[in-house]
This record gives sequence, structure tokens and C-alpha cells, in this order.
Amino acid sequence: MKNRPMAKVEEIRRRIDHPIVDSDAHQLETVPVLLDYLRDVGGTDMPDRLLAFLKHQRRTFEMTPAERLDTRTSMPVWWPVPTENTIDRATTQLPRLMYERLDELGLDFCVVYPGIGLQVITLPGMADEELRRASARAFNTCYADLFREHSDRLTPAAVIPMHTPQEAIDELEYAVNALGMKAIVIAGDVLRPIPSFAREHPELADQALYQDCFGLDSPYDYDPFWAKCVELGVAPTSHSGPIGQGSRRCVTRHQYNQIGGFAEGGESLLKALWMGGVTRRFPTLNFGFLEGGTAWACSTYTRMIDHWAKRNGEAIFHLDPSRLDQTVFGELIDEYAHDRIKAYRDQVVRESLWMPNPDPLDDWRDCEAATAEELANLFVPRFYFGCEGDDRMNSLAFDTKLNPFGARLKAMFGSDIGHFDVVDMREVLAEAWELVDDGLMNEDDFADFAFRNTVRLHGEMNPDFFKGTVVEDAAAQVLESGN
Repeated sequence: MKNRPMAKVEEIRRRIDHPIVDSDAHQLETVPVLLDYLRDVGGTDMPDRLLAFLKHQRRTFEMTPAERLDTRTSMPVWWPVPTENTIDRATTQLPRLMYERLDELGLDFCVVYPGIGLQVITLPGMADEELRRASARAFNTCYADLFREHSDRLTPAAVIPMHTPQEAIDELEYAVNALGMKAIVIAGDVLRPIPSFAREHPELADQALYQDCFGLDSPYDYDPFWAKCVELGVAPTSHSGPIGQGSRRCVTRHQYNQIGGFAEGGESLLKALWMGGVTRRFPTLNFGFLEGGTAWACSTYTRMIDHWAKRNGEAIFHLDPSRLDQTVFGELIDEYAHDRIKAYRDQVVRESLWMPNPDPLDDWRDCEAATAEELANLFVPRFYFGCEGDDRMNSLAFDTKLNPFGARLKAMFGSDIGHFDVVDMREVLAEAWELVDDGLMNEDDFADFAFRNTVRLHGEMNPDFFKGTVVEDAAAQVLESGN
């Protein structure tokens, strides 16, 4: 099925001089086919275990409203894919049809992320290790097989469970070395039982969980996994959000739970990687945070630099209570305080001299940054941000007056085709271009957004990532230029 693009798409393609590389398209897996692969990998009982897991994820729809409130079972996504638009529905599920429609959509190359496969690793992920490992292996083998003949324009992302570094390494090595996959998606966090609660109340251990984001306070050292990513030439990308957790567990409205969720998940992982010194220890390793846009990234970048300036290992001492001038403070109380405060003058002065503090004092100690510029250089070159094209906040990434040190954050166009928010796949490029029409981006910004940044994310890790694809020559020029 090959149709002409819409007139606006044709106009855009005539105007620009670069390909369009989609950082985040989506597929919808065919469940019976997945079950066949899972049976081959894990044995005859594994398909039923996967179906039971998926059913449990949808348990809210078997509850009454009163039962949902009583158990605080959050509302998950429902009707998640285009349906009335039958061609788009089929495009999501049939790789060959997606491949044939790319010219119609105005897209040259797509990195295709899982649908059901994301549930293996996140939202909230599989706690059952045997099922999780078998599912990841089966899903990845299925993806590699179904997309192999379309590799010049489509490449699927492998799902990499992150419950332990060794589990992640095992699946990464298989996906890259055995299956030939080039892109990966990791969990943004792993939900783990709080150890003391699990010991004292083992029957309730799965109800008291914390988020492990790998870079800080983890029971595991994930550096061997990051090192393996560098060795194998892959950029870890994350497509996670705490939907159904914390404040995002509304029992009646999924959109309450989802909106802002990927931004929140991206922020948690990014801060752990940045403050945990991962980008310092692995200065060539790129990371992608998908579907959350860039508004949160600009805010996090700015606030972290601002806070570092006031609370880094040297600046923190201006907050040291022992540096209080007791005499001056007492005199100011005498002159200005309400009588109710004056009655406690000496106690107020005394109690101002001490507050508890951790040791060491520097929250940014793993960054080893001596200046704010050094701290920024552990962020800007290594972090990439996937954005849906119709998000006007994407333009903030390129605002050099707004972002500290004139930074241009690495925003990437992610069509999100295959998900409910794309009503008509033919319009995704035109929607992204509206930011140029509206003066929020210039054409060079758009080239970074819709082409160069995705090339850099993957190509800086693996110079052969785009070899044999329709964008091979254009991608090589970006990587050779170094800008």
C-alpha cells in the first residue's frame, strides 16, 4: 500500500535538505505469535504465565468502583491504540505495512519501540524473574525476526530487564550479539521491596516498594552494565513513568495518572545517573529519555545547577549553623522580636547553632565537578530527550537565552505512531513542523530535532548503526562533522 503524502508533508520534504529520523515509533505485538516464541524459549507453561500476568495488569476492569476504591487499584491505560482509523491500526501491528507507508508519512527511518513488551520491564514490570527473563528473550527474538527484512528503514528496540546488572548484561549480549539488534530500551526504575518491611511482613512485601533508579542508593552496582553498553555500542533509552505509583494512582481516571508520568520517570532516572556520577565515569555513553518532552529536562538542568551553586561541597558551609554570630542574632531578637519570641531569646539562639546533617555533606560528590560549567558538561552532551511532535514545549530545548550556559538540549522527534495520541499517522510530520511555522523553532533547530540528534544518540555509540539504511550517507555526514 503506497499512497502519496499529504500536501503539507510534501511541502515540508521539498523545503528541508535532510532525512526525517523518528526516535520513537511503536508497534503493537501479535499476542499469539509472541506466545509461540515464549513457548519455544520458556517451555509449555510459560505462555499461560504471561497471560496471567497481563490479566492481572487489567484487574481493575473486573472490579466494581467500590472495590477499586477499597484496594486503591489504579486505572491503567485503556483503548490505547488507534482503531477507527483501520489502516493506522494495521500499520501498528504489521511491520511490512509500516515499512511501505513510511514515504506516505514523510519518515525515512524509525526506531520502533515495543507495546506489550514494555510491560516486561516497566509500568510496573515483572517481578517473576523466570517469566521476565523468558519474556524478554522471546519478545526480542520475535522483534528481530519480524523486522529483519525491513532493516533499511526500521529497527526494533530490544527490551532489557534491569532487576540486576547481570540479568541486564545477559539479555543485552544476546540481543546485540545473537540477534543483531542495535537499539535497546531499559526500565527507568525497578520496584523493590523495602528490606526491613519485607523481613517483618513478608506476606505484604509486594505492597511496600521503593524505586531503584540504578545510579543512587541501589543494592547493586550497575557500572558493569553501563560498561557493557559502551563495549557493545548501544545507547540505553528509557520509556518509563511511575504511572500507578505514588500520586499517580487515581482509581477512576487514567489520564490523571499518565499526564506528566514519562517526564517524572525521566527526571528520576536522569538525576540518579547525573548525581550518581555515571556520566562522569562513562563520558562517551549516551542516554535517551523517551516520550516525556523537554520541559522537564530544561527545568531539571536549570534547577540542579542553581542548587549546586548553593549546596555543593564548598558552598554548603554558608549554611553551617556553627557560623551563626550569636551576639548579633541575640541583639536582633532584642530589638525586633515579638515579646512572645523574646521570652525564649536564649533558647532560640542556642537551638539555631545545631541541626542534624549527613556525612559527607556534598550531594553532588560523585560528579566531582569544580564549577557549574563542569556539572553542565556531565548533562548536556550525554542526555537526549524524546518528544512528541505536537508538544510546543519542545522549543525550550533550543532556547539558548533560557538554558544555562547557552545550552541546546538534545531534543528528538518521536512520532509515537501506534499510540492513542496519534489520530492520523499522516499528520505527525506536519504537526512537528508547526513549531517552525509558529516561529518557536528555526529550520536548523528542526534539523537537530527531526534528524541529527537521533543520529547522534545512536551513531556516537555505534558508527555502523545506520550502515545499510536509507539514511546511511546523511547520518555519516552528521557523525563526521561532529556538530
